[in-house]
Amino acid sequence: MNTADLGLPVDVPSTALFTDQYELTMLQAALAAGTAERRSVFEVFTRRLPEGRRYGVVAGTGRVLDAVENFRFDADVLGFLRENAIVDGPTLKWLASYRFSGDIWGYPEGEVYFPGSPILRVEGSFAECVLLETVILSILNHDSAIAAAASRMASAAGGRPLIEMGARRTHELAAVAAARAAYIGGFATTSDLAAGFRYGIPTVGTSAHAFTLLHDRERDAFQAQVNSLGRGTTLLVDTYDVAEAVRMAVEVAGPELGAVRIDSGDLLLVAHRVRQQLDELGARDTRIIVTSDLDEYAIASLAAAPVDAYGVGTQLVTGSGHPTCSMVYKLVARAESADPKAPLEAVAKRSTGGKTSIGGRKWAARRLDERGVAEAEVIGTEAVPVALADRQLLVELVKGGQVLSREPLDAVRDRHATSLANLPLSATQLSRGEPVIPTEYI
Repeated sequence: MNTADLGLPVDVPSTALFTDQYELTMLQAALAAGTAERRSVFEVFTRRLPEGRRYGVVAGTGRVLDAVENFRFDADVLGFLRENAIVDGPTLKWLASYRFSGDIWGYPEGEVYFPGSPILRVEGSFAECVLLETVILSILNHDSAIAAAASRMASAAGGRPLIEMGARRTHELAAVAAARAAYIGGFATTSDLAAGFRYGIPTVGTSAHAFTLLHDRERDAFQAQVNSLGRGTTLLVDTYDVAEAVRMAVEVAGPELGAVRIDSGDLLLVAHRVRQQLDELGARDTRIIVTSDLDEYAIASLAAAPVDAYGVGTQLVTGSGHPTCSMVYKLVARAESADPKAPLEAVAKRSTGGKTSIGGRKWAARRLDERGVAEAEVIGTEAVPVALADRQLLVELVKGGQVLSREPLDAVRDRHATSLANLPLSATQLSRGEPVIPTEYI
């Protein structure tokens, strides 16, 4: 069934228009000039990390692979381009048969990265590679920003579970991607059912203040919820008086009450008072969940509080102040002709103002110290030193246009945890600082 029949907001059979117009006008000019088929290498990297961040997190790679596979110019898309005179006839004819046939290498999803890291390398003809710029950056910039924020929050939580609940604070489609990225970064569950349906992320949720306000008495609301969801449910206790609500919650559900949620007030003080009250009422196993516009700093401030889990929304899905990673997609090498055997030549932007780039097809490796802790991100264009041969970071993702493999999201999540654990301990500090390891070019 077409999604339009369901009244959904979008119907996107392909990802081909998730792009900027100048990608297509560059293609048109290159086709006319005879340079479109030159073998080319594009790389995704960031010149710097967001201010105060010690490391970045690669997220969205799996979604990039989906986007590349679905980058097709069907009849409706071609009709739009034709009717709006965006490109000429020969370009439309070329686009009609577009299929990416090149190779893609990249950091495995969940890996950490640093300034200059060649996070993704796209190789093929100029024509087929340049078209992918916008959609690749759109996905990686968004998902990596969310994953980095999630990773910092997970570190601050110190092993306590985190619930992603930001769907109402962002675009409905971005919310699904954000939940996926948050899971990679260390969150345990999501409230977003679309994310659970699409990616298999565990979902949770019970009730909001509206449910309490619906009933004549708070006790009636608690009783209705327990009757429906069982004694192990989570009751929201800050609609009126917290202490009175906690007392009633235990009376209704008994000491088997699963959890209480606190969504307002001085969370540190209230959590201590609620824990004491629950223990005095015999509900020693009842957990305390806190929400209320948390970020990594608020979570860290609650480290000494008797809190069992955190629910995070707005700050997570907006990257906790850094909604993008400022990744760029730059041509770093191209052949001198369309001859498939023509050698690659390094190219680079040389303008001033902090936007220079380094030419050449790059490899990357992470050098470890004698204790197995990362001490440098090493990037080069020549032969890989023998000492770094088994520490290379890029893996082949697409070969000849075919996606080689897709990973379970849990494997990506585990990779991030391992990668973060191999960084210096200061990586998890929330204090502002430079990247936790330097980038070295050889």
